[in-house]
Amino acid sequence: MFIRWVGIEDPDYKYMALNKYTYRSKRYNRCVTIEPGFKSDGASGAWDIKSDSWGIHDKICQRGTWDDGTLLSNFDASTVLSDILRSERRYFRAVYWWAATFCCGGGKCRANGMMKIYL
Repeated sequence: MFIRWVGIEDPDYKYMALNKYTYRSKRYNRCVTIEPGFKSDGASGAWDIKSDSWGIHDKICQRGTWDDGTLLSNFDASTVLSDILRSERRYFRAVYWWAATFCCGGGKCRANGMMKIYL
């Protein structure tokens, strides 16, 4: 099952999720859930490819946490995006989207810390 998106007319967002989707990270052993109605701007600064990577990345960057409340760093958020792209066999994109999101994105994950979360 994948995230189903519909295009919307909104000055800040391009897509809205139509279904509930939970992504479980094998690397971090944690989940992030997209709820119906969640809005995303797509693959910021890149082509909006058919992938769950940018939607999941947007969700964790908007919230800054996994579903269980555990904080994510900017490094973690970019790594999740890259892991999803690798699972989709988009190996080259996994590398340069990791770098682009780490350097230019992150939202609340960036505010949590660039590399590691210290509690």
